[in-house]
Amino acid sequence: MSVHVIDHPLALHMLSVLRDKRTEPQVFRQISRNLATLLIVEATKGIRSTIQMIETPLEPMQAPCLDQRLAVVPVLRAGLGMLEAALSLFPEVSVGYIGLERNHDTAEAHTYYCKLPKLENCYTLCFDPMLATGGSASQALSFLKAQGATDLAFVSVIASPEGVARLAEEHPDVEVYTTCVDRELSDKKYILPGLGDFGDRLYGTE
Repeated sequence: MSVHVIDHPLALHMLSVLRDKRTEPQVFRQISRNLATLLIVEATKGIRSTIQMIETPLEPMQAPCLDQRLAVVPVLRAGLGMLEAALSLFPEVSVGYIGLERNHDTAEAHTYYCKLPKLENCYTLCFDPMLATGGSASQALSFLKAQGATDLAFVSVIASPEGVARLAEEHPDVEVYTTCVDRELSDKKYILPGLGDFGDRLYGTE
């Protein structure tokens, strides 16, 4: 497994805005969408393309065109903050949803919803902004593989070393794309320095 850290200055600036506790939900949502765009562009570099004949207003030419379906699967609810960026970049994308709820005492997740499209022969991106313990991410990736996903990547805004290590052990074939691998997890399994609860900040439910 490879971890791809998107260290573009603009991405790092946007991450700093998300980290700032003074950032209001409406700004948080906009910045999340913009940062997700940068992450998705990077994560889809491996999608297949082919050369097709097209005609410009001046002459015919052989042009590169996408040759693989894309599917995206946000982990509810925080992953929804990254979905709009994918829909804007890839209008024909297939969308699935996985609902995982974390028990704040045990830090373990249980599934309350799972609706997935057919993923065979798709380039599939799983969205979860916070790769903390890696438990939810690993569970979501297992669901996707069971549904036929083989060309698969995981996209997060920030990650912890512990979460990265767990995915490397349990899903070594999955590429991870993130903006930063933070220092560590707290005793309550929150990423430090982190940015708080992504879903709560996204929807103003803190």
